[in-house]
Amino acid sequence: MADKSYPMTAEGKKKLEEELEDLKKVKRPEVINRIKIARGFGDLSENSEYSAAKDEQSVVESRISQVIEMLQYADVVDTNEIAHDEVSIGKKVTVQEDDDDPEVYTIVGSAESDPDNGKISNDSPIAQALIGKRVGDDVTVQTPAGSYTLTIKAVDVA
Repeated sequence: MADKSYPMTAEGKKKLEEELEDLKKVKRPEVINRIKIARGFGDLSENSEYSAAKDEQSVVESRISQVIEMLQYADVVDTNEIAHDEVSIGKKVTVQEDDDDPEVYTIVGSAESDPDNGKISNDSPIAQALIGKRVGDDVTVQTPAGSYTLTIKAVDVA
């Protein structure tokens, strides 16, 4: 497991730390309390409140383990160590396909991706094609639906 890493921005790591704190200090105690209350309803074999609370406890504990692992193997990318015009995790990149309107993406680690807000995972086809390229480069993005070419118009620190 030593070779596992989770590339992320400093902001992404901070958000994971906050989530872990919330899971441990808020969510876990809430679920434990719900289990205690549900136990008081009697026969556990037919107690849907108890079953639901135990299921939720499993989800919370699983997420806690997942976040701990991600933080343990976090690889925070320092954008200052990368050329200012080179695409990498933590950079905002403006791209354009032919005569379409330019699109702006922020490349982040998979744990912090949010495509609806323009944050794409470093594992996505677009990010894979862009990482390591520079302003002015044309890149071909391979997707299951086919390929297309983008031109990198600008790269900024996110």
